[in-house]
Amino acid sequence: MNQIRKSLNELSNISDADWKYFSSKLKKIKLNKKEVILSKGQTENYLSFVENGVLRLYIPKIDNDITFGFVFKNSFISGYDSYLTQSPSDYCIETLTQTTLWRLTFNDLNKIYQNTKIGNEIGRKNAEKLFLIKSKRELSLLKDTPEKRYLNLFKERPELIKQIPLKYIASYIGITPQALSRIRKRIS
Repeated sequence: MNQIRKSLNELSNISDADWKYFSSKLKKIKLNKKEVILSKGQTENYLSFVENGVLRLYIPKIDNDITFGFVFKNSFISGYDSYLTQSPSDYCIETLTQTTLWRLTFNDLNKIYQNTKIGNEIGRKNAEKLFLIKSKRELSLLKDTPEKRYLNLFKERPELIKQIPLKYIASYIGITPQALSRIRKRIS
């Protein structure tokens, strides 16, 4: 739980009283590799903090899933649009490794917003951080070549290259695994 407090303190200094209230709402779960924690059509009820592990967000397709996000330790994860609207998700979230999560329910997070001084600020700053990551990826898909997207990914998020199967990386940057293989040969 110390990792969560440290992460929250990076967004804003959380008081002992607020931390005590916040941490009392957290529930720890351990998951195996390849476990789906949110299915398409399911309503997200959790905001989770990744203590350890790697997770993938994807749109399931018959031929090839479309991967659009990865989340690593010391980060928050959720089917956030489904969570906020309490409506069914259009995508899935699965673990790629053994994973430990600390979870807050939708109702508990709203209680934190109401009963702590810092809850709303932390929520806003985390949402802004996620927005910037998504915006940067969307702009890259629109303006950069696949090779540039791969090189940027390698430079900015080297943990992806080390821990994620290449087929998911290819999907994430919007190309086939074969095209990624050609790019990797060309730049090596």
